[in-house]
Amino acid sequence: MKNLALFFSLLIAVSCSSTQKIDTYSAGAQQTPSGPDGLKASVVEQAGIKESSDDSFTNKERIGDLMNYLASDDLKGRDSGSEGIEMAAKYIETYLASYQVKPYFESYRDTLSNYGKTSYNIVGVVEGNDPELKKEYILIGAHYDHIGTIAPENGDYIANGANDNASGTTTVMELARYFGTEKTNKRSLIFALFSAEEKGLLGSEHLAKKMKEQNVNLYTMLNFEMTGVPLKVKDYVVYITGFKKSNLAEVSNEYIEENLVGYLPTAAKYGLFQRSDNYPFFKEFGIPAHTYCTFDFTNFDHYHKVGDEVELMDFEHMATLVNKMLPVVEGIANAPFQEIKLN
Repeated sequence: MKNLALFFSLLIAVSCSSTQKIDTYSAGAQQTPSGPDGLKASVVEQAGIKESSDDSFTNKERIGDLMNYLASDDLKGRDSGSEGIEMAAKYIETYLASYQVKPYFESYRDTLSNYGKTSYNIVGVVEGNDPELKKEYILIGAHYDHIGTIAPENGDYIANGANDNASGTTTVMELARYFGTEKTNKRSLIFALFSAEEKGLLGSEHLAKKMKEQNVNLYTMLNFEMTGVPLKVKDYVVYITGFKKSNLAEVSNEYIEENLVGYLPTAAKYGLFQRSDNYPFFKEFGIPAHTYCTFDFTNFDHYHKVGDEVELMDFEHMATLVNKMLPVVEGIANAPFQEIKLN
């Protein structure tokens, strides 16, 4: 999340984050044939990503494979406009194509107009299967950038950004895989991985304004941020920012039939609703737009540090969250009316 360093210092003090189509791929990026199986040179084959062996959709091994790439040293912390984030972009593009998630624009790449270095959001879509409801869109997002390389600490200078936000990126990629292959959604689903969040929510701000100019019929925005480690001593799995601004938590819990989404007072106290990629969509569209998160200021000590490594992530927790979110997203996508309302 943006500018959480200020929040950490505060906590320490009290002892306790147009219709014109976009540019095509940059040189070297390649299209991959669609389809989930038998793809030569696909991300799935290259990375050896493991399919789930039980009745659950995803599992810790599969989550681990995705995370181990996105948060690897090879990507050098995925700073916007860097070679490392270019590698992540190609990886995500190929993954979406492998699971029949189509480009939302002419290609998956949405070139930012508000950042100095060439940077891209990666945006895919799974069209709804209902002739009327498919005209309504749900945006599911996460930022895939991080802060790159920083001052060395014990010889390590790469801020890998495993929790922030390879974790949210992995969650969105797995949700995209489900709906890309199963096609169970009546409303259309946009899957967006944002760049330049760490520069001031620039990727989501760019896309929100662009979609507003294009009069996209956007119903709600569901964002995922820092979901790599579980909450401590809570009776819910995840919280949403801006909890009291809509009934999303109530709707989410009804679809999963458990207390999945809770209220974290600290999130409200430090204004986390305004500090992640949900906020530009709330500003532009005036719709329910929230971030699902499991970072609570007490369960992770490596925000914007070299210690944000994949070894600290809880893949079982991450897989559980994805599996529990599937009926939530499916229910919201298939409800006969727009049930999520602003308070």
